[in-house]
Amino acid sequence: MPSLPLLLKGLLLGWSVAWPPGPINAEMIRRGLERGFLPAWALGLGACSGDFLWAVAVSLGAGAAVSVPGVRTALGVVSVLLLLFLAWTFGRGAWQAWERSRRPAEAAPPRRFDSTRGGFLLGLTLALTSPWNIAFWLAVIGSQAGGSPLGARDFLLVATGVFLAAAGWTLFVATAVQAGARFATPMWHVVTQAVTAVLMLYFAVTTVHKLASGA
Repeated sequence: MPSLPLLLKGLLLGWSVAWPPGPINAEMIRRGLERGFLPAWALGLGACSGDFLWAVAVSLGAGAAVSVPGVRTALGVVSVLLLLFLAWTFGRGAWQAWERSRRPAEAAPPRRFDSTRGGFLLGLTLALTSPWNIAFWLAVIGSQAGGSPLGARDFLLVATGVFLAAAGWTLFVATAVQAGARFATPMWHVVTQAVTAVLMLYFAVTTVHKLASGA
């Protein structure tokens, strides 16, 4: 198959997996408003790297390993625990930001994973452990339309397109949030962390439901 159609296919897949609302996009927005462009984009790049690794792994046959009873469930449990930890962390952060808002001289202390490197690792972990991502790549790459299997080089082209499109989306989100951050008031730190905590809790609950229903 020619290279351009495969790359375009990867770009479409990368866009489709990157734009829907989820914990990564929610955390990028919070991070961009509170910490700026680079920490937000670093988290997005970490998630893109996770998507790239899943695309390559499934194309190389990791789908069979993930189908082994218990493997996908174990990854799902890790994802749920991480989402619950983030929900608790952001909920506590919202309360602390509210307390600081009554003492404007105090600056918000940076959390360990608010750094650029910490954001990259957090995004990578969220993407690698998300049952939604696993199901997506197993469904899309694990079963090729037309029944003609692709070679390693072709799969690499698709995975590269996935990374480029997802990275482009994260660049757009980080840039847009950075442009809007100038209008943020101290209460943004309270609101964004509280909303992000609720979203992380919601995604944890939906993940538990997905695991329990075997979807």
